[in-house]
Amino acid sequence: MNKSQIIELISRKANVSKKTATQAMDILVNTVKSNLAAGKTVTITGFGTFSVSSRTARNGVNPQTGKPIRIPSSKVPRFKAGKALRSLIH
Repeated sequence: MNKSQIIELISRKANVSKKTATQAMDILVNTVKSNLAAGKTVTITGFGTFSVSSRTARNGVNPQTGKPIRIPSSKVPRFKAGKALRSLIH
């Protein structure tokens, strides 16, 4: 399922226009992105938690040349599914 299909579903189920559903979807996504950029955690009860995790610097190998390289430390987004979501999948 992609973003446009989610918007179509929201529009139908909430009985709102596609424009309104698109605005709601964009607000949700932008809120999660801006909070993660600020280093904050976003928890949606019954769904899961979005957070920022730090990766330490490490050694790697260039797959084209086989030469060792140094991979710098970085911050990456993480998602941990909530208990209700996990129980639906199992």
